[in-house]
Amino acid sequence: MRLRQLKHGCLGALDPRHLSASVYWLFAMRFADCRRGTFILSDGALGTEFLRLGAKFGDCLDQWNLTKPDLVRQVAESYIHAGSRVILTNTFRANPITLASFGLQGQCVAINRAGVRISRQAAQNSALVFASMGPIGKGTTHGQLRNSFSVQAKALASEGPDALLIETMTDVEEARIAVGEALKTGLPVVVSLVLAWGKHNDTTLTGSTPEHVATALVSEGVHAIGANCIGIRESIPVCKRLAAVSSLPLWIKPNAGLPEFSNGVPTYKITAEEFADSALELPTAGATFLGGCCGTSPAFIRALAARFRP
Repeated sequence: MRLRQLKHGCLGALDPRHLSASVYWLFAMRFADCRRGTFILSDGALGTEFLRLGAKFGDCLDQWNLTKPDLVRQVAESYIHAGSRVILTNTFRANPITLASFGLQGQCVAINRAGVRISRQAAQNSALVFASMGPIGKGTTHGQLRNSFSVQAKALASEGPDALLIETMTDVEEARIAVGEALKTGLPVVVSLVLAWGKHNDTTLTGSTPEHVATALVSEGVHAIGANCIGIRESIPVCKRLAAVSSLPLWIKPNAGLPEFSNGVPTYKITAEEFADSALELPTAGATFLGGCCGTSPAFIRALAARFRP
């Protein structure tokens, strides 16, 4: 694949006449540079890296922002060294409702603010920081969801991330509520759903198609849309369908294949090299951001970087 480097370190828009031959490596310093037609690598999974560093299943990993900040920063830096130009914050479950199940609701603001600071320190001037907000799920009213997302979004925004990322959503209505609170901060908002159910592994848990997801969330005023926590091969048709109904930048963060479970523990069989080979179609399918979700590691990002290196 042929790549073109611009003078100031950012990469320009894809020329539609050369989509099959050209991928552009974007080294962006602003979210606004990440337009449709540019291409930038995100990071991989955080949880598996924390497990490698001694975490246990069921731990509140978000609390590591306060108790083990050096290890959180170590993981963030490992992705930057691998080639990531967008990294996330360790705040996926750092909303008041979820933290309450660990008795940590009183530390919500501190955990979120520390998460952004850690990623910002790791990124320096080498990567953008997207602050992660995950789903809350069943057993909550719309009012409780709004309040919880509001607290988290405000805490994250107070430390100045480059964007808020609402990720791994399985229900469009919950995504809409999160988006509404995130947009109030004035930051760019990216929203990513899990489109891994249905006959063809291409709908949300509640049955929404890529077309419905894109239409519903674009109308809310988000700045980018996408899918994560889906199989790498399944992500290609999903990406194409999202691209067909929206001109927004697309966020694609697939798993290392679909998981196989043994004693309740997921394992992923696709290697970093296989993952990167399967990802070669994603830039021309419309992906603006590409990274890895469950089962991926810095090795996966290095493999992607090697495939798309000038």
